[in-house]
Amino acid sequence: MVVGALAIMLNLLMWIVFGDNGWVELSRLKEKKRLAVEQNEILAEENVGLYRIIERLKDDPVYIESVARNELGMVGKDDVVVIGPWRK
Repeated sequence: MVVGALAIMLNLLMWIVFGDNGWVELSRLKEKKRLAVEQNEILAEENVGLYRIIERLKDDPVYIESVARNELGMVGKDDVVVIGPWRK
């Protein structure tokens, strides 16, 4: 009788730890949640940065000119462009 009870308890313990919704699965899901929260925080920070850039592109002519010069390679109306052998 005692051996049978111990066998049932051992079986239940194994089922709790390794079963479909057991401790191992819970640990895996907690790690998955932690990674999702981490990625969410990174994306939220990126969204804030993009929002700031969008607002500056809407309202800040100095920033718009800076982007046009640095990223698009444009020059101003009164700028003098000198092309020498050091530039391709």
